[in-house]
Amino acid sequence: MKTLKLAAIAAAMLFNGAVVQAGPTFDAVKQKGFVQCGVHTGVAGFSNPDSKGVWTGIDVDMCKAIAAAMFNDANAFKVTPLSAVQRFTALQSGEIDVLTRNTTQTLTRDTTLGLVGTGINFYDGQGVMVKKELGIKGAKALNGATICVQPGTTTELNLADWFRANNISFKPVVIEKLDEIVRAFVAGRCDAFTTDKSQLAGVRTTLEKPDAYEILPDTFSKEPLGPMVRQGDDAWFNVVRWTLFAMIEAEEYGITSKNAQEMLKSSDPNVQRILGVTPGMGKNLGLSNEWAFSVVSQVGNYGETFERNVGAESPLKLERGLNATWRNGGLMYGWPIR
Repeated sequence: MKTLKLAAIAAAMLFNGAVVQAGPTFDAVKQKGFVQCGVHTGVAGFSNPDSKGVWTGIDVDMCKAIAAAMFNDANAFKVTPLSAVQRFTALQSGEIDVLTRNTTQTLTRDTTLGLVGTGINFYDGQGVMVKKELGIKGAKALNGATICVQPGTTTELNLADWFRANNISFKPVVIEKLDEIVRAFVAGRCDAFTTDKSQLAGVRTTLEKPDAYEILPDTFSKEPLGPMVRQGDDAWFNVVRWTLFAMIEAEEYGITSKNAQEMLKSSDPNVQRILGVTPGMGKNLGLSNEWAFSVVSQVGNYGETFERNVGAESPLKLERGLNATWRNGGLMYGWPIR
């Protein structure tokens, strides 16, 4: 009996040690002093460089948040712009530490690429944009139309599936680079352009006459977008996952970049744990107790990053919809930090 108890204690100690043990990516990131994130080559609201080369967007904010958690410095990051075709190879090869580029989480991607999703930072759906002058009010009216689409994306498969299911024909115009697709669409090489609705909204803001284009009401698919990391590197997986959850939890509890310092005085036990006032929540992540405070104070909660990049404060002016918190009818539900 005593032997069994000793074995159980040893097993528990081994398990607890494994939880806090750093992994190869965690160690490599710490050693080099910054996080390398793979992002889109340029889509408004998600990852887009300005005239000075400064990157902004929801996916860039996710990268900044990971840097804040790791280093207490949201600027300790670099981005690698990647096309749809390049993105998985870049993560598999170690060229980047995390893929924060808008990427749909699917069973195949989660089980066959040696990669794994860490959570969802934007719930989206595939749509179609057309010129208003065509007078098209629904996707079923696109029978026989030419449609621009990027290769190596779930968009390409969804397009074929939807048209086949509705017994409608179409002619794909496959172009890899987004800017080339947009030029082809505007020039009339294709009747329609399909991708995630949020991306269509972002592209439309960049066109010379945005009001001349319409995003049709049809939604072809579910597109849960979120960061991905390499499989088998649990310590790094945990950092990325819980950074996202911290941003969602912070919004739920009313913690913002503007009031985070004041909220350190909160008597709410949940807020105390999130902000590190109550110690212990950073240890098993290999981070400081204040990791989530750094994320929220330097980058903001989830609602803040949504609003400034794609919401009411942005040119896209997207509704929160599915990306509202669960208390407000959406799907954003952070796991509890406790």
